[in-house]
Amino acid sequence: MTAGAIASNFDTARPTVSKHLQILTECELLKQEQNGREIYYHLNPQKIKEIADFIEPFRKLWDDRFNKLEAIMKKSRSNK
Repeated sequence: MTAGAIASNFDTARPTVSKHLQILTECELLKQEQNGREIYYHLNPQKIKEIADFIEPFRKLWDDRFNKLEAIMKKSRSNK
């Protein structure tokens, strides 16, 4: 998609979206493809998977912590 097409899906200014696209491109999460005057952005699935793999242990850690907190809160409510 082009920056304009992407921006049309969000309630924010196009320059803001363009800045985010620039950052995501620098991080190699997006790839740019020039087609005439337009620049099209594509996801880089390999980098997305890299990040997902990195985040996964933290997701499990936080899931466990929130589950413990939920159990404590339910127990606290039933004691009242």
